[in-house]
Amino acid sequence: MSDQCPVGAATAMTERPGSGKTGKRRLPKFAQSLLQAKLALFGLFVLSSFAFMAIAAPILAPHDPQLIILKNRLRPPVWTEEGIPGHLLGTDSLGRDILSRVMYGARISMLVALSAVGISGTVGVVLGTIAGYYRGAADDVLMRFADIQLAFPSIVLYIAVMALVGSGLKNIILVLGFSGWVTYGRVVRGQVMSCREQEFVLAARAVGVRDVRIMARHIFPNTVAPLLIIATTAIAGVIISEASLSFLGLGVPPDVASWGSMLAEGREYIRSAWWLAMFPGLAIMLTVLGINTFGDWLRDYLDPRLKSR
Repeated sequence: MSDQCPVGAATAMTERPGSGKTGKRRLPKFAQSLLQAKLALFGLFVLSSFAFMAIAAPILAPHDPQLIILKNRLRPPVWTEEGIPGHLLGTDSLGRDILSRVMYGARISMLVALSAVGISGTVGVVLGTIAGYYRGAADDVLMRFADIQLAFPSIVLYIAVMALVGSGLKNIILVLGFSGWVTYGRVVRGQVMSCREQEFVLAARAVGVRDVRIMARHIFPNTVAPLLIIATTAIAGVIISEASLSFLGLGVPPDVASWGSMLAEGREYIRSAWWLAMFPGLAIMLTVLGINTFGDWLRDYLDPRLKSR
């Protein structure tokens, strides 16, 4: 059992003189392992590129994503015969620049993903820690509620709630955030249950340390590694969920540039204007692929049972 809670069991060791050398060797090992994983490097590069594009969209975007120029509507990418200069990826049915809308769509996807994952992680950690530490009625109620939520397909649950509360950026963040806590809660609950009877927890309890401090200082550090893995992969799922809801008209407002709403518009012109759906779809695919490849490597690196670390 002791190998299940390495952080808490080694708390005293990390406070001894000279322990800082181990911490200093950690980063080079992480970087060396990352440099040896080509797919992980590719994933990190793609993810970093889209993150930079989202942050710098107001500077990098060649046009206002909402600027309507009807005389330039449905122009193909610039490298085709009918393409026009200044619109690298072409224009949509209202003459808006596709490249600019893809860049601003990255802002929406990243904002929704990071915010929703932050909410899900926080709620899951709190509820999972309470359920695993106190057990009893709290554990039964929370886990039965989690079972009920898992009984519904995620996309059906999202559609039902969004249809009830209405579309909008704030609502979609809250819905995706509060509905995604179950995975975090279950993982944290299992980690807490495996650590709560360890010697370092019993010793802290015996000297009168409060439960909140025990959970925060001695138990929570053991959940960081699995939580990082879950959060990394969950970002990809949230991006797809946001795009799906926006595609159905239940996400962000239609006037806001979003990859999902761009796909919905491109569906109507799939034969005559293929670029409307091609580039936002490609952006979603590359972003999710980058997150998944980097997340797979991160899981292998943080799991001590895997030899690939």
